[in-house]
Amino acid sequence: MSALSIRGVRKSFGDNQILKGVSLEAAPGEFIALVGPSGCGKSTLLRILAGLETADCGEIVVAGQDISGVRAADRNIAMVFQSYALYPHLSAAQNIAVPLVMRRLTRAQRLPMLGPLIPGQRKAVAAIKRDVREMAASLKIDHLLDRKPGQMSGGQRQRVALGRAMVRRPAIFLMDEPLSNLDANLRVHARGEIVELHRRAGVPTVYVTHDQAEALSMADRVAVMIGGALLQLAPPQVIYDDPQHVEVAKFIGQPRNNLLSSQVEADAVVAFGDVRCALSDRTIATGTAVTLGIRPEFVGISATGGSGLPARVERVEFLGSEIIVYSRLEAIRETMIAKVSPAEGAGLAAGMPVRLHAAAEHLLVFATDGPRLATTPIATHVAREAAHG
Repeated sequence: MSALSIRGVRKSFGDNQILKGVSLEAAPGEFIALVGPSGCGKSTLLRILAGLETADCGEIVVAGQDISGVRAADRNIAMVFQSYALYPHLSAAQNIAVPLVMRRLTRAQRLPMLGPLIPGQRKAVAAIKRDVREMAASLKIDHLLDRKPGQMSGGQRQRVALGRAMVRRPAIFLMDEPLSNLDANLRVHARGEIVELHRRAGVPTVYVTHDQAEALSMADRVAVMIGGALLQLAPPQVIYDDPQHVEVAKFIGQPRNNLLSSQVEADAVVAFGDVRCALSDRTIATGTAVTLGIRPEFVGISATGGSGLPARVERVEFLGSEIIVYSRLEAIRETMIAKVSPAEGAGLAAGMPVRLHAAAEHLLVFATDGPRLATTPIATHVAREAAHG
């Protein structure tokens, strides 16, 4: 049984449809990153899961129970917000303790003067303080418990917010871009901490981010949302190597995927220079428009002469362990990006003529409406023989 099921969730604000029938399943202890451009509906879906927004239709099922109509306070779901949402007048210890105080103490027991006089209150408060200290120690912020948010760094506030979410031992964790307020170096360090905390807690986590590096490096599976629709849900490497929609291929990858307009040739063949693929669907008509995709790391560059597509270098970016080369294809006036090693890129400069190469097995073909088309590579020597009669 899935620990979390989202079934056909739709949401509109006026005439603006934000979520278009989103469905996904999360296994017990699974970390799912929900990634997509700003405005694609990621945070809206998270707020619906938390009970802070109401879906127009669809179901949210946790451990076999439909919680779609359950109020937020009764869902046993913890959420970490982008702004951390800490109470500025409370110490770190008091902020972490908030969900325990609200759950374990009655309204009368929470009163400052009357509470200590009610039987059981002192014992409950002592247990809350013990749980807060244990959580703070696990997050390595036990030395900050007396400080208020204004006296802490962004990374320290982030840990306090995580501690407040984790201390209640919820059924599900929701995180809405919790690292966006941190600087680049601290963000990389915090990724590992969040993954480790998730593993320790052992409950499903849905992590919303617009940063694909976070999604690919942290998640068990990545859900790519574009325009309110969930286009693909798969492990990070599958999302990267095997995108099933052109919008996924556009969004995932740094630098971006090379996408070129093309047409189907005779016998359902698609060509990139002298590299050819046969479409599995042989009924696709000659002349049908398609989009070709090729990752920059699979584009080779050589000096002029020989096979390959003629191009001219536009600019070269040196990034230490790799070089990014932008070249303009002479035939169709499109820019291709290649990611090569420093040795391969040595001597390249703007204005130089080059030849671009790609292997057929790395060529991606998409229909004009977006879905991936299945292909079979055609051996290069076979293609050359056919070209020469």
